[in-house]
Amino acid sequence: MTTTEGTGPQLIAYADRLGGGLRGLHELLTGPLAGAFGGVHVLPFFTPYDGADAGFDPRDHTAVDPRLGGWDDVRAISSTHTVMADVIVNHMSAQSAQFLDVVAQGDRSPWAGMFLTLSSVYPDGVTEAELAAIYRPRPGLPLTPMVLGGRRRLVWTTFTAEQVDLDVRNPLAWEYLTSVIDALTGAGVRMLRLDAVGYTGKEAGTDCFMTPSAHALTDRITAYAHERGAQVLVEVHGHYRQQLQIAQQVDLVYDFALPPLVLHALTAADLAPLDRWLAVRPANCITVLDTHDGIGVVDVGASDLVPGVPGLMEPEQISTLVDAIHANSRGGSLQATGAAASNLDLYQVNCTFYDALGGDDRRYLLARLIQVLLPGIPQVYYVGLLAGSNDLDLLRRTGVGRDVNRHHYSADEVERELARPVVQAQLAALRLRNSHPAFAGEFAWTLDGTAAEMSWQQGVDRVALSFDVQDASFTLTASDEAGTRVVLTERSV
Repeated sequence: MTTTEGTGPQLIAYADRLGGGLRGLHELLTGPLAGAFGGVHVLPFFTPYDGADAGFDPRDHTAVDPRLGGWDDVRAISSTHTVMADVIVNHMSAQSAQFLDVVAQGDRSPWAGMFLTLSSVYPDGVTEAELAAIYRPRPGLPLTPMVLGGRRRLVWTTFTAEQVDLDVRNPLAWEYLTSVIDALTGAGVRMLRLDAVGYTGKEAGTDCFMTPSAHALTDRITAYAHERGAQVLVEVHGHYRQQLQIAQQVDLVYDFALPPLVLHALTAADLAPLDRWLAVRPANCITVLDTHDGIGVVDVGASDLVPGVPGLMEPEQISTLVDAIHANSRGGSLQATGAAASNLDLYQVNCTFYDALGGDDRRYLLARLIQVLLPGIPQVYYVGLLAGSNDLDLLRRTGVGRDVNRHHYSADEVERELARPVVQAQLAALRLRNSHPAFAGEFAWTLDGTAAEMSWQQGVDRVALSFDVQDASFTLTASDEAGTRVVLTERSV
């Protein structure tokens, strides 16, 4: 495990939805957002960025979509900020040149071995029990009937029929993945997010999730990335014990347990589950409240893979939390989640974090402060930064549940939202995290019922957050040789 390049906050954003393109995104980072972020995770900007899965199904993963800019624009951002970008490891677009050649020629195509069919994993046939054991984040089997070279086949499609899974054992698949990494690191990208890597290791006789093959591929990619000066973030939703294991083997993991734990604390006035997590959570993590996906619940629940292994929250607590999110969002999350919309994620509630807390500025700011004060690298999603509400119009237009939290901001909207007190308060906290020397020191956490304190200290430098989840009162202070000053309180919003 390597040390992190920097622990300053990072923004998560689609270039087209915040800034209108790579150049506009950079102008925001160096303009009104200056000093708040040390890095940025630019969500897929490849060709095309607006496919069936919002860029996670590019036809060409090595090319910047010219509507957003070019590699020089990526280099410009990397000259001022640490840039993270996605390596979409598990699959390619069904419209990619390679797969279209397989559709035309079948096994005669030179690319045929690069893509998984049912027989790729089960050459001797498969039983009903083996198929039923396959772990998938959505209902049904991860297989789609397709005609390849005039022959009807069952193609492996973990997520959608537009995303065809790679056979990562094939040398051509490795050449493809390294070409993507080379393109990214050549443009100054220094953090690589391995999207859906847990699903890459399909092995007969297993649940096909986080298998030894998936771990081996992660190790191989990590070694290749390190040779090119990049770190690797592994994106896996799963039981918290699984995250603890993965964290020992990689550069960075997500703290996906944090969002539901913070929501539970602020909706049920109960810090106990969060306290249990803070006692064991890994230090090499990316902290989030929201991302381009939904709010995960599998990360705090009992194990789906090993019966009888409890989670960080009880089933009743999770059920109550989901009901609270639906109520707080006035039913918006209910319209966007599960059978109500496509992309049927079994483990996520689709909702902006702001609406999940009922648009309560005070509780929302406290949630962000808890995130910002925790060890790790805080990443703030662009909709969350602007305290955005569910985009029900976009949801109705696309029918894609996660689009409720993927609003397209115009320049005028950005200017207007940046002026809101809750947004300015978040930026103040982020600038403090990005600059105060206390964050290079020691972290401490104390709990007293519904009240708690989080602090960082290095010599005379100290930052402390005292709060109570019962009434969402809080005080954020910063100290140095000149004394102690109050940075934010609940009266800041």
